[in-house]
Amino acid sequence: MSDAATAVKEEKEADHHPYFRPRDAATLILIDRSGAKPKVLVGKRHDKVVFMPGKYVFPGGRVDKSDNRIPVAAPISPELEANLLKGSPKIAPSRARALAVAAIREACEETGLCLGCKVDKPVKLDGAWKPFAEAGLLPDPSSLFLIARAITPPGRVRRFDTRFFTADASAIAHRVEGVIHADAELVELVWVEIGSQPLADAHAMTKNVLAELERRLATGPLRHDAPVPFFHFYGGKMQKDVLGV
Repeated sequence: MSDAATAVKEEKEADHHPYFRPRDAATLILIDRSGAKPKVLVGKRHDKVVFMPGKYVFPGGRVDKSDNRIPVAAPISPELEANLLKGSPKIAPSRARALAVAAIREACEETGLCLGCKVDKPVKLDGAWKPFAEAGLLPDPSSLFLIARAITPPGRVRRFDTRFFTADASAIAHRVEGVIHADAELVELVWVEIGSQPLADAHAMTKNVLAELERRLATGPLRHDAPVPFFHFYGGKMQKDVLGV
């Protein structure tokens, strides 16, 4: 069966699949505010992948077990932790940290861009974190802001409880060469204005989050005390609540 046919089949099956508990995931939206209009970084997915082929997406994925154990250059801010602890089901502060760190790891894995700070004494890191160690960095989640939270509808094979983070492009401390190429999951990276053509056919939830980010940016510098929307499904319809309210 072709990838396209498989994708269609999975989507049809998804509407009546048994209940799956959503898995914690994190997405990172990098913003470049050096020009007249803010731009966000998106990656174009390979045409041959099953899920969202050829679409422009933000880096992201599931939380790994190692995300809570990796040393960091600076802790997440108390305000970010407080936002991550809002809502249900309740999570521990260690899980909040892991979510923020996961966003940084996924961004480095998928785009080659590493958010970190130089450290005086090198730290041995393996796997996905090896590029940080090679550059003399530790991941730095202190500059992240929480923009939104969204849970995949019930009845889907893949369900995620995703926290959407954002950080300024100035937080990028290192670039790993060779991550983006013709045979990679992401074949191209592009800085685009919110609402521009590459985002016209983005996933509906991506558009929801971008609209929220655009509203936040219009008010000035990002703040932790701004309302954080929570998108979820109840009674077959999408609901938008505010975390902590």
